Amino acid sequence: MTHLPPPAEELRLLDTELRQLDARRALLLGRRTWLITALRPPVAPPPPPPPARRPETTAPRVQNVLLVLGGILLTVAAIAFTLVSWGRMGIAGRALVLGAVTLAALGSPVLLLRRGLRSTAEAVAGLGLALTVLDVYALHEVAFPDTNGLGYAALASALLAALWTAYGLALGGPRRPTGEPAAPARLPLRLPLPTALAAAQLPLILWAAAADAGAPAMTAALLVTAALDTAVALRVPVPSVRLVAAVGAYGLGGWGSFAAGWLSWTATGPSAVARAAALLLFAGAIALAAAWRLPDTNVATWVASAGGLLSVAALGGVPRSSLPGDWTVLGYLVCAVALLAAVRTRLPEPMRRGLALAAGSVQAVAVVWALPPVAVALLGPVAWVGRVWTGAPSTAREAVTTDGVPWPPYAVTAPLVLVVVATVLALGVRDTQWRPRATIGAWALAWAAALVLPAALDIPYWAGMSAQGLTIVAASAYVARSAQARPVPFLLALVSSVSLACLSLAAEGTTLGVLATLTVLFAAVSGRSRLAPVAALTYATALACAVGASLGWQSQYIALLVLLVPVVAALLAARLADSPARVPVEVTGAVAGLLAVGLAVTDPPLLALVLALCGVIAAGTAVREDRRSAGYAATALFVLAAWVRLACWGVGSVEAYTLPVTVPALLVGAVGRRKDPLTSSWTAYGAGLSVTLVPSLLTAWTDPDWPRPLLLGVAALVVTLVGARHRLRAPLVLGGGVLALDALHELAPYLVQMAGALPRWVPPALAGLVLLALGATYEQRIRDARRVRDVLGRMR
Repeated sequence: MTHLPPPAEELRLLDTELRQLDARRALLLGRRTWLITALRPPVAPPPPPPPARRPETTAPRVQNVLLVLGGILLTVAAIAFTLVSWGRMGIAGRALVLGAVTLAALGSPVLLLRRGLRSTAEAVAGLGLALTVLDVYALHEVAFPDTNGLGYAALASALLAALWTAYGLALGGPRRPTGEPAAPARLPLRLPLPTALAAAQLPLILWAAAADAGAPAMTAALLVTAALDTAVALRVPVPSVRLVAAVGAYGLGGWGSFAAGWLSWTATGPSAVARAAALLLFAGAIALAAAWRLPDTNVATWVASAGGLLSVAALGGVPRSSLPGDWTVLGYLVCAVALLAAVRTRLPEPMRRGLALAAGSVQAVAVVWALPPVAVALLGPVAWVGRVWTGAPSTAREAVTTDGVPWPPYAVTAPLVLVVVATVLALGVRDTQWRPRATIGAWALAWAAALVLPAALDIPYWAGMSAQGLTIVAASAYVARSAQARPVPFLLALVSSVSLACLSLAAEGTTLGVLATLTVLFAAVSGRSRLAPVAALTYATALACAVGASLGWQSQYIALLVLLVPVVAALLAARLADSPARVPVEVTGAVAGLLAVGLAVTDPPLLALVLALCGVIAAGTAVREDRRSAGYAATALFVLAAWVRLACWGVGSVEAYTLPVTVPALLVGAVGRRKDPLTSSWTAYGAGLSVTLVPSLLTAWTDPDWPRPLLLGVAALVVTLVGARHRLRAPLVLGGGVLALDALHELAPYLVQMAGALPRWVPPALAGLVLLALGATYEQRIRDARRVRDVLGRMR
């Protein structure tokens, strides 16, 4: 009997067999597909279609080129006929031919437009317009050969402009019925009206040239033509006409404005000045009228600015012919300031911006014109540094032009120009964003006016000095009484004080008085600015030098007087604990101390005294908790003072110079280790010990006597023992090294003698023994390394 499994087990077996059959079937189907693909012949991919040839140009462009070329050829043929074949025909034939051809050329566009051939109509119309020019030329050659060519051309251009305008309007399309809303006219032909406007540029200009009317009449013709172009550009809606009108307005208007400006600048009499002013005003009116109607605000602003500049040039040139040259710039400046009144009116915003820009531009040019005398007045006094107390000049202008620097011409009114612009900035600028900058500019310009005023008026020297001093006092008083910080007035007062101090170097008494006054003045306002104490100390230093020189002292004795400034600076810095002016004051005191040292260099004994006093000042500064680092400077100054004093006494021993450094250094190191036991001995004692031991060792090696090496050895032994006792590395290493080298120095003669007494084979033998010992040691280490490797290998 066959063994049958249970139904559930049999079902599971059947499912397993079916899954295996499905997997095998899928594998066989995949293999069959691959075999079929492999047995098929390869099929070549279809070739890509050939690229289609695209035309290099479009049909409308070809059409336009053909039409333009045809019109040009016909025009050339007409010109050739008029110039060459004209004389072979009679009057009737001539009139018949030209008239017929012209009428045909002008009438053909009507028929072409009805058929919708607009481009062809444009070409034929262009031919007709060219034929009208030839008709006019032929008429002049036959009927009016003796007339003035320019006059005839002026009349002909006017008639042609009118004819072409009527022709263009006649072909402009149907008129709009009455009652319909306004709409821009339709122009099937775009050529006649722009051509008519181009011809309209010539009549007035050719008429002025034919009449030989002169430059004013030619300028008027240019400006009138530009005005007509401006009106057309603003009122005619046709784009091509507006483009031609805009080109004519800008071109002829610019040419006419330049010509009018040149006439105003070169005018000598009242009538010539008035004519030029009228022309400039007319040009300005054209620009302003255009700015009123322009829709683009940016363009309107610039056009209004040009109109404002032309108005200023017109009105400012009127008084120029009757006033001296010094007042020329001021006249234009007054007109520019008056132009600012229009900014407060109800004009459109672009026009107000443009007028303000024009007024500001004129004021900027006026300020630039006034800068050369300001530069001379500011920098000229510096030349007195090389001519101290050589004698006071007679005038303020002579005081600032000592090195042959010429005073700029026409600079008398420079202070007034600067004052006017400063007033405008102070009163005219009300915008909250620009107000602070305008205030700074007003301060700077007012200061420049006060600085240049004495030299511009050429007042006496003492009066100029007094005026500049009063300016400094007034600015300082303003800074002192103001509740807020005023850095700009203070800086201007400081710059003026430098110029005044340089000017005072001309005379001895003036120098002393000015420096003393400036010292007191800046000391009085020292609480208002961090630079005020610095300025006071600087002028105090200069005053000390001037007093010493006035008393006839030598430079080394003046140094003692200069040392008063570092003392005052140290005391003042102690009171300015939390002030930002403390560091500048300390730096100024240090610079004054360096100056004192430099003055005392020529006298070594006094130099030692000055260095010691500077050390005392530095030590006093180091007493403060936040200025402990000044103690290093004090130590260095004391050491330098001691060295200079020893050099003055002729001391040549090195230890005399090094021990004054070693002892304080060791004391400081001991204190430091007591406060911080973790401090290294190299940090605490290394520098102090090296300062004495190393120079002494170098000196002992070249010293043939025995006391120095003996004392050095004893000292090195003591240092070594102290280091061993307290387990300090720095004394132990430094002391032991110096002791060994000192002993080697002492044994060197005996070693030399012993080397001479030994046979010559002894040194090579000793060297060989050393090499053998090193080789044996090296071999032993290699063997130990191999043993360690074997042990590690057995530890698997």
